[in-house]
Amino acid sequence: MTTDFAATRALFQIPEGVVYLDGNSLGPLPRGVAERLASTVTDEWGAMLITGWNRAGWMEAPARIGDRIGRLIGAEPGHVVLGDTLSIKVYQALAAALQLRPDRRVIVSDSGNFPSDLYMAEGLCRTLGADYTLRVVAPEDVPDAIDDRTAALMLTEVDYRTGRRHDMPRLTARAHEAGALAVWDLAHSAGALPVDVAAGGADFAVGCTYKYLNSGPGGPAFIYVAPRHAQDAHPALSGWLGHEAPFAFEQHYRAAPGVARMRVGTPPVLQLAALDAALDVWEGVDMNDLRARSLDLQQRFIAGVARACPQLQLASPRDPALRGSQVSFRHPQGYAIIQALIARGVIGDFRAPDILRFGIAPLYIGEAEIDAAIAALADVMATDAWTHPDHQRRAAVT
Repeated sequence: MTTDFAATRALFQIPEGVVYLDGNSLGPLPRGVAERLASTVTDEWGAMLITGWNRAGWMEAPARIGDRIGRLIGAEPGHVVLGDTLSIKVYQALAAALQLRPDRRVIVSDSGNFPSDLYMAEGLCRTLGADYTLRVVAPEDVPDAIDDRTAALMLTEVDYRTGRRHDMPRLTARAHEAGALAVWDLAHSAGALPVDVAAGGADFAVGCTYKYLNSGPGGPAFIYVAPRHAQDAHPALSGWLGHEAPFAFEQHYRAAPGVARMRVGTPPVLQLAALDAALDVWEGVDMNDLRARSLDLQQRFIAGVARACPQLQLASPRDPALRGSQVSFRHPQGYAIIQALIARGVIGDFRAPDILRFGIAPLYIGEAEIDAAIAALADVMATDAWTHPDHQRRAAVT
C-alpha cells in the first residue's frame, strides 16, 4: 500500500473529539477549501468583478474540474462536465438515453435506488406520455427484468441505505445484450471505491460531489456521456450554456459539441472553487489502496459491533465484494440510537425505516475512529441511552 492515509487525515478539518462516520452524506471540510473560497471571493469576484469569467477561468471550470473527477471514475478525458444538481443530471442522462432508443418505452430500475432518481424517472415518463413506464424490481431481479422493451437501465451502483453494490460491468453488458442503454448514479461510488465507467461500458453516469468528494453542502453534480454517444445525446434541458455559441445569443438552440451540451445554467463559481480545492486531497491517492483500506476498516467495524451490540442486525452484505464504502445496521429505534451516538461525538445518520448508516472514508478514518465508534455504540446500547426524550424527537434532516 503506497497511499499515506495519515497524511490525508491531516488535510481535513474535523472538530476535536468527533468521530465522523457520515462522509457518505456530507464530506468534512478539507483544509484548503476555506482559503480557496476566500481567494475566489476577494481576489476574483472582488477584484475582477465580471471580468472573472474570462480572467479567472470561471466559464471553463465545469469542464476542467470535470476531468479531475473523470480520473476518479475511469472516464475518458473531456467527457465529464459539472453543474446543476444530481436530480437534474439524472433527468438529462435518462432523457438522452430514451431519445437514443425511440422505439422502446420502459425504464428498469430497482427498489434500492435513491427515491429522487425514481421521482425524476416518474416525472419524465409523465412528460413523455402514458406509454412510457418505469419498472421497479428487487435488486436481485434486475437482470431478468431487462428485455427487448427496455430503453434504459437506471441504477445507483451503491445502495444509499445498505451499501449493497451492483456489478456495473455485468449489468451494463446485460442491458446492451438486450439493446438497452445503461445509466449509472455514482453518488455513493465516486471517491468511495475504484470506478471505471469506460471499461464498465456505462453509457451515461451521474453523481454528486458533496459526499466522498467533499465539495461542501450543495456542491455541484457531474454527468458523464460515453464518447460513442457524445454527438448524438439529446439535451432535453437545452440551457443557454449548453448552446454551441452562448454569446451569439441566437434565437434557436444548437447543441454544443460533446458533453458540453449537458451544461444547463450558469456555473456555480463558489461551489466549483470549493470542489476544485477539495479534489487536491486526492493527489497521490491510489484508488485500489483506498478500497483495500476501506474494506479492512469495514470488517473491523462489523466484527466489533457484532461482539458488542448483538441487538443490531447487519443490513449491509456480509461479502465485502458486494459492499460499497459504508456499513449499515437495522434496529427499530435506529433514529434515537443515532442521536445518542451523536451526543457522544460519533456522527452517523439514519435512513427510514430502521437503518443506522456509517460511512467509512479512509482519507480521514482509521482504526482509532472505528474502535471509538464501537465503544460509543456499545455504551448507548448497554445503557439504553437512546430512550432519553431528547433522542426521540425527530429533526427535519435525519
